[in-house]
Amino acid sequence: MVLLNAHSRRNVEVHSFSWMVSVLVPLAALGLQAYLPLHFWRFGIVDLPLIITVYFAVARRNPIAGTLTGAIIGIAQDALTARPIGINGISKAIIGYLTASIGVRIDVENHGTRLILNFGAAMLNSAITLLIVHHMLAMEAPWSWVHELIRSVVNALLAVVLFSLLDRAKRED
Repeated sequence: MVLLNAHSRRNVEVHSFSWMVSVLVPLAALGLQAYLPLHFWRFGIVDLPLIITVYFAVARRNPIAGTLTGAIIGIAQDALTARPIGINGISKAIIGYLTASIGVRIDVENHGTRLILNFGAAMLNSAITLLIVHHMLAMEAPWSWVHELIRSVVNALLAVVLFSLLDRAKRED
């Protein structure tokens, strides 16, 4: 991870996307997330909306935009599941804010940093979800930290590949 100093922080690349990419990529991720686990149960370990939230938050490097992106994607994901509305919305809003804030301070263009960032985001998403489900909603849900660790590794590896593909849709401001 390369830390950016005060002078280079001003010169950090901020990327934008066409409206089609900004809308269609999250919609495709949500559609795949809702459809694929129904037919391929092993795909349930992947959290495409989380990966897309992290990608757009890091690319835009704007904590407010990251928060809104995470909240919108998370609430849309909640609408497609049997969970109460807001669980994913809250966790992905927090992840969007934190990853956008981190994206301003460190170089997130190399694969190692992206791997670590996505692993941490997936683990934090699991911890926030656990906090909300068990402590705030007092709901019972099966939980295994070993499963969440494996899930985080799988999501981080997939994110590095998807980030490389999505980098082609960037346009510099």
